[in-house]
Amino acid sequence: MRRTDPEGPATGIAGPGPGGRTGAGGGPVGHGPVRYGPHFPDDGLPVLPELSAVLAAAAGRSRGEPAGGAPALLEAASRYWDRRGLTTAPAHLAAAPGAGALLLALTAALDGDVLVPRPCAAWWAPYARLLGRPVFHVPTPAESGGVPDPYALLETVRRVRAEGGHPRLLVLSVADDPTGTVAPPELLHETVEAAAAEGLHMVSDETWRDTLHDPHATVLLSPAEMLPERVTVVTDLAGALLPPAWPAAVARFPAFAAGNGLHARVLDVLTALGARVAAPVAAAAGYALGEPEPVTARRAAAVRLHARVAAAVHAAVVAAGATARPPQAGRHLYADLGPLRDALGAEGVGDAQELEDFLSARLGMPAPGGHRFGDELPALRVRLATGPLLDAGTDEGRAHRLTSSDPLELPHVQRALTHLKSVFGGLRDAQRWEPPR
Repeated sequence: MRRTDPEGPATGIAGPGPGGRTGAGGGPVGHGPVRYGPHFPDDGLPVLPELSAVLAAAAGRSRGEPAGGAPALLEAASRYWDRRGLTTAPAHLAAAPGAGALLLALTAALDGDVLVPRPCAAWWAPYARLLGRPVFHVPTPAESGGVPDPYALLETVRRVRAEGGHPRLLVLSVADDPTGTVAPPELLHETVEAAAAEGLHMVSDETWRDTLHDPHATVLLSPAEMLPERVTVVTDLAGALLPPAWPAAVARFPAFAAGNGLHARVLDVLTALGARVAAPVAAAAGYALGEPEPVTARRAAAVRLHARVAAAVHAAVVAAGATARPPQAGRHLYADLGPLRDALGAEGVGDAQELEDFLSARLGMPAPGGHRFGDELPALRVRLATGPLLDAGTDEGRAHRLTSSDPLELPHVQRALTHLKSVFGGLRDAQRWEPPR
C-alpha cells in the first residue's frame, strides 16, 4: 500500500478531497486520494499440493495461452458456472491474469461513467480513473455492502445526467469486499431493476461467492440469474480456488447479441494489453475450476477456518465499542471506529489514513483505511483481514490450522487474537476514561 500524489476526487475532476481539506494539487492535505488499493487478502495457508503438481507438470509448456483463454480453460469455467445454475457456453467466456485486467477491459469496452457502491473493493475505481472515466460512489444500505441502495442509485444516475454525465456501468458485488457481507436477494432484485430501468450494464464481481461462512443460512443470488442480458460476471479465482500469487480470473458475458459485441471488444482490449494467463497457471486454474475432491475439501476447510477467525475478530471489535457488520463471506471484515474517535485522537489519529498507519503498526499487519474503499477520509473505517492472523511462518504450521479441531486455541492464532483484543481493548479503555475535573 502507498500514498500517492494529490489528485481530484473520485470523479477525476480537480477539487476538494474527501475530507474537504485541499492542498496544492487539489487533494487532502498530507495524503492525496489513493489510486491503488491494498493487496488481495492472503489466505495464510500453504498451496494445495495437487495444484502445485498440476502447475509443475505444465511448467515446460513453451506455447502461450491465447488472449481470452484456451478452450480447455474456458470449458472448465463453463462447467463451473453450469453447476451454479448459470448455463454458459465457452464462447461467452474470457479469461485473464486477474480480475483487474477483465474490469479494465470491460470499462474500456463500455463508454460512459462508472458507478460503484460506497464502500467498494479498492481495485475497482482505479481502472476507471486510468481510462479517464468519472467514478461515482453510491451508498449501500445498513444491512450489507457491495450492492447500492436502489433509491440512492436512481438519484445518483439522474443527478449525473442532469450535470451532463453519461452513466453507463454499475459495478457491484453480492459477496462483498471490503465488508464481508452478502446482499439480501430482495435488495439485489430492487437494485438490478433500478439499474436496468436506467439502461446501465452491470458487472457482478463474484470473487467471494464460494466462501460463504454459513451457506445453509445465507442466500446468495447472482444478478445474472435475475437479468442475464445486462450482467457480466467476473470471478477472480484467488478468492476460493487458487493462491493469490497465481493470477487468473474468468468473465461470463450475456448470451445475447449485445453480449457478443461486448465479448469481442473485451477480447480486443485483452489482446492489445497482452493480458494472457500464463500457461502453467491456466493449467492449474482449469484443474481448480473442475472442482475435484482435493480442491473442494481444501476450500471447505479454509472457509471454516476463516469464518471462525473472522467471528472472533468481529467479537473483539464490537466489544471494544466499534461497529462492524457480521462477516458472512471471504476473509475480511470492515470496522467503523468512529465511536472511539476521542481515544484515537489522543493517539494522533484523525482520519482514515492515520488510522491505517496506527493500526498497521500496532497490529503488525496491514489494516487499510476506508478511504481506500471509497469512504470519506474523515470516517474512521478500516478493513481487517483474517489471513495474517493465521500465518505461522512455515507451510507445516499453516497446514496445521486446517486440521485442528479448535484453531483458535493454537498458540500462534491465540497470540495473534490476544494481541488484537489488547489493541482494541486499550482504545475502549481510553475512550471510557475521563480526566478529573
